[in-house]
Amino acid sequence: MNTRSRIVFGVGASHATLMNTRWDQVDHLERAHAFRDGLGTARARLTAAGPDLVVIIGSNHFRGFWLDMMPAFTIGVDQVIGVGEHGTPSGPQAVDPGAALRLCEGLLERDIDVAFSTDLQVDHGITHAIQYIVPEGVPVVPIVINTFGPPLPSLQRCIALGKAIRSSVGDLDAPRRVAVIGTGGLSHQIPFPDWRNPVGDDEEFLAHTFREGRGKWAEFEERRRPIVVGARPQLNSDFDAELLDLLEEGRLYDLGRRYDQERLVATAGNGGNEVRAWLAMAAALGDAPGERIVYSAMPEWLTGMAVAVIDPEGAQR
Repeated sequence: MNTRSRIVFGVGASHATLMNTRWDQVDHLERAHAFRDGLGTARARLTAAGPDLVVIIGSNHFRGFWLDMMPAFTIGVDQVIGVGEHGTPSGPQAVDPGAALRLCEGLLERDIDVAFSTDLQVDHGITHAIQYIVPEGVPVVPIVINTFGPPLPSLQRCIALGKAIRSSVGDLDAPRRVAVIGTGGLSHQIPFPDWRNPVGDDEEFLAHTFREGRGKWAEFEERRRPIVVGARPQLNSDFDAELLDLLEEGRLYDLGRRYDQERLVATAGNGGNEVRAWLAMAAALGDAPGERIVYSAMPEWLTGMAVAVIDPEGAQR
């Protein structure tokens, strides 16, 4: 173990493919530009922190994982392939298999039962961060949390994942400067059904794609995409402000105490399940106080969009 291997920077950021595909419809909105600029600010500050490895904690939207096998947590330990939906990065991504495998081993040694993949297919739940935040050429280690195929890992278990990431980084070869990005949320509702109880034709169709999409998700996209983007926006800016306030105070873990699964979805929508990645990221940074970069309520993208950073070495720099 080398004590010089440590986590030096954290980012929490929302993602949305509509940012790529419908930018022309929001180009006149200052809040849309504020969010996009916030991603650029986070990227610049992450770059200044000098990481040589970035762990991305994100979600799956049934383009890389399916109900035939849905682990709570999965880490990519070799090839990472972006599926490339809606203007996001496609094909092989820059990775560090040795570091990824050692992190996987470290998580298992710390009683986090993480699955692993040597050929991980990731969608915008991971690649949106690669596209907008990760410095070019810096390898990534993706960790995917199941947020849309219930039953889901609890918020407390995701916090435990983040703590295990923090301690496992010390097992990496030296010298390693590691950044952690948590991507997803904030409040939003997308028309993904609970596969256990779909209601109506559209939900039956989507639940069918969750079961049968492996290797052929693109075949379903013509019908699936209009269902998703045609959803009625359901944002909760009060919830989003609560989360960002807690992050700035270094108490994001309190969200796991305040919200059980039922209350989380009732308050923040089913897309609010993605805040698990933020909780894990903050725990990996030792719950150091963070900084809100931007918050933009974007009903045009169905989502409360935010960017925040945790920079424990900022004062030194």
